Amino acid sequence: MAERRPALSRPVLAGLIAGLAVVLLSLAAPSAWREWPQERLFDAMLGAVSGGRIAASDTKIALVAIDTASLEAVGPWPWPRETIARLIAAVTEARPAAIALDILLAGDDTRSPAALARQLALTTGRADLAALAPTLEDGDKALAEAAGAGPVALGWVLDPRGRDAVAEVPVLSRDGVMLPSLWRESGATGPPPALAAQAAGSGTLSLPGDQDGLVRRVPLFVAVDDRLRPGLALEALRLASGASGYLLSPAPLRLGIGALTRPLPPDGLLRLVPGSGTAVTLRASDLLLGQADLAALAGAIVLIGGAAPELGALRASARDPLTPSSLLQADAIRQLAAGVVPQRPAGAFAMEVLAALLVLVAAVGLARRLRPAMATLVMAALLVALLGLAMALAAADLLFDPLLPALAGLLAFLATSLASFSETRLREARLRRRFEQHLAPGVVERIVASPSSLKLSGERREITALFTDIEGFTQTTRDSGPEQLVSVLDGYFEGVTRIVGEHGGMVDKLVGDAVHAFFNAPLDLPDHPRRALACAVEILDWTERYRADGLAAAIGLGRTRQGIETGIAIVGDVGVGAKLDYTAHGDAVNTAARLEALNKELGSSICIGPVAGQRCGAALVRPLGRVELRGLGEIAVFTSSSAG
Repeated sequence: MAERRPALSRPVLAGLIAGLAVVLLSLAAPSAWREWPQERLFDAMLGAVSGGRIAASDTKIALVAIDTASLEAVGPWPWPRETIARLIAAVTEARPAAIALDILLAGDDTRSPAALARQLALTTGRADLAALAPTLEDGDKALAEAAGAGPVALGWVLDPRGRDAVAEVPVLSRDGVMLPSLWRESGATGPPPALAAQAAGSGTLSLPGDQDGLVRRVPLFVAVDDRLRPGLALEALRLASGASGYLLSPAPLRLGIGALTRPLPPDGLLRLVPGSGTAVTLRASDLLLGQADLAALAGAIVLIGGAAPELGALRASARDPLTPSSLLQADAIRQLAAGVVPQRPAGAFAMEVLAALLVLVAAVGLARRLRPAMATLVMAALLVALLGLAMALAAADLLFDPLLPALAGLLAFLATSLASFSETRLREARLRRRFEQHLAPGVVERIVASPSSLKLSGERREITALFTDIEGFTQTTRDSGPEQLVSVLDGYFEGVTRIVGEHGGMVDKLVGDAVHAFFNAPLDLPDHPRRALACAVEILDWTERYRADGLAAAIGLGRTRQGIETGIAIVGDVGVGAKLDYTAHGDAVNTAARLEALNKELGSSICIGPVAGQRCGAALVRPLGRVELRGLGEIAVFTSSSAG
């Protein structure tokens, strides 16, 4: 009885389990576990496909950097507000499109002469000092005048403990646009009201960090006490475009800034493309000392910010571990101007899980159905196609993570391949054990190379059966010693089975002194009746020489008698569990056994049945006559024309 096979093979189960384990782990693991590799991959993808689009933008951006050299030339930080006012005035003189101050000017000025006079008057109660203050240099007044002289946006930060009012910017929305996932805080810290009132714009300086500490996003909008407020980069772009406010549209979310319309991420954060471009950078000290080329600032969006560690404005980003925050704001402006707004589609993770399931099923199918080399090539092509699809989507500003589908598919492929390899080796070992004692090595290798050619569960096929027997073996057994007999039989069986294998036959079994062999099983063997006859003739010649020499002659080994017949038989595994035997049953098998015994009556060595005799032809056989066999009636029998 054939072994019942499971509905799913072990390699398929191994592959499915390995791939599903990846998917389930991704579903069960905290989202932070996925974010780190995912964001790194998105960095690489966006840098590869979106950098060119951003570089092609004609938006002119310039940075005024308060770097270490500027601090050495002008003085240590913090600079007096009069100095910052002069810096803004110097930039304004170049007629830029907009100025964004990436510096937090929190609270009232306390260091200018006017501020000191007011503090002394308040402390001492002296009216003369209070009257003197308006005549002295006033940092806040100078800064307010500088901010009011041009399109300047000041910055503020989200602060749950802050109580400063943030200047409102008109934000119109159609059909009640909702941004529920905005970055929200209950308060903010920013410039004093008198200074903020003079500025043309106001945006947040706050930059969120990812799980790995890198800044990859710049706020377009945040919420302060549930009121929508813009980011500094967005305000700079608004001032440059001359727009008075923003227009938000739903389905899909869109942001309008004057004539410019861009997609708006639901969380209000713009995902940056790492290293998306460079900006013209001037030192603040050169502007203050009148040594800068102002032409670089004309018509540009100018960001004034810190580039020295003392200002605390250096942030770790995908661009550089120490990136000035003003440069990140510049990247955001450049991206918005170029229309590059990468977003994760709604339900992206669910789509990635579905893709992982599809890829792992495909991987299991490839590993199971194709040869290893071809399966590996097709699997590699599938992974490349998956990455190519993700890159194409990234070029369209849609972030799809190919890592989960690729990892699930790869592990499923490897698990299936390894299990298939193990199963193949085990099957080969079983086939070798089952047939290496019955068939020639070359035939065994053919079976191992193409096990599907076997029908072990049973089939009807035409075979030629050859049965041998040693004449007078019972008496020889009585007259010989056991060691002698075993030694002679070992040599006898070795020779006979070798000859059977050389002629393409299969040794079915050794029973006592008899050899049962089949031709045309388990694999097709052309002209098998003639091959069986040629095998019988060679066995007869070899056994005659064998029994005439050495120990076989000493114990009087008898001649070998053989019976051959061709016919339809049932061929396949018979037995239970591990006790399976590949054998044949049918009239041809029974007839061959009876023909072998008939040699004793006919005085022949090879007796051939009517079907095999007819198939071999008159040139190879000669008739022995007609005999009566029980169950078969009278039949013609033959012998080899070259044998007695």
